[in-house]
Amino acid sequence: MLDGFDFSKMGSMLEEAQKKVQELQEESKSKIFTAKSGGGLVSVSVNGGAEVIDITIDDSLLSDKDSLQILLMSAANDAFKMVEEDRKLLASKMLGGFGAMR
Repeated sequence: MLDGFDFSKMGSMLEEAQKKVQELQEESKSKIFTAKSGGGLVSVSVNGGAEVIDITIDDSLLSDKDSLQILLMSAANDAFKMVEEDRKLLASKMLGGFGAMR
């Protein structure tokens, strides 16, 4: 399994891998994911660091607290799912990159 593997290159391979991980994490943090619910009455934007950065609520919902809460939770959950999917994609990119370093 390790036949032909040059252990003297391991340090530089690890440094290269760390740089790649940092680059991909920074790229992910700069992304913005927006989800809408209620036909666009509520919108939630989250960055790649899973921080809510914007919420938009249509004025027509201000008098209907129950609907507002449901739509807000739905949009927020969808936005966080988008972040999670992006993280999974990032992880697969990182793992795929490790195999290419041999």
